[in-house]
Amino acid sequence: MPFARALLALLTLMPYVVEGQATNEPAAGAVFAVAYVETQAKQADAGSAALARYRSAVERQPGCLAVELFAQTERPGHFAVVETWRDQTAFDGRDAGAKRELTASLASIRVSDYDERPYKPLTLAPKKAAGAERRSVFVIAHVDVAPNSQAPMLLQQLAAASRQELGNLRFDVLQHAMRGNHFTVIEQWRDQDALDAHVATVHARAYRDALQPLTGSPLDERVYSPVGR
Repeated sequence: MPFARALLALLTLMPYVVEGQATNEPAAGAVFAVAYVETQAKQADAGSAALARYRSAVERQPGCLAVELFAQTERPGHFAVVETWRDQTAFDGRDAGAKRELTASLASIRVSDYDERPYKPLTLAPKKAAGAERRSVFVIAHVDVAPNSQAPMLLQQLAAASRQELGNLRFDVLQHAMRGNHFTVIEQWRDQDALDAHVATVHARAYRDALQPLTGSPLDERVYSPVGR
């Protein structure tokens, strides 16, 4: 049996359990929106401030559970936004005023439009507390594969195995609401050393080996830091 297939077979035997909870049970009815926007590098602070105002406005809306802002490490002006909503009704009822204000604030400094896509949970688990979260490292990856039945299984197995690592604080996988072959993976690691150890694990290497033939482009995986309040 080829090496990658042998490792993948081992992964299928690993339990989907972290801290006594099933990791393949998503929050019932939760809806997510993942967006990316890029500003001029010299205007990164202005972009961050505009997004922070947007976060404050959206978090006050009924049904909004969280708005997370991330800035790409060592690439000033590159941002990601992850919104979590209680259900589809709350998501559909968003007040458009906050988005209009954000668009106006970014109009003169952006170099890409605000690109937002709807997602549903594929696999989520409770976040783990960290003693030094300011050192934690976030990785957000966009996985785009040819339509098939293997990618969701591979991502669920990777999440289950990765959550058992001591340095992992979060490993969520979201699936596009309309295009089932598009996924967003959100990882949080205790520090850079924990992330470096993760990418060298057997399960991470097996995932990459198995996923590579299914993708039409290199894995779009980027390192971020949270935008503070």
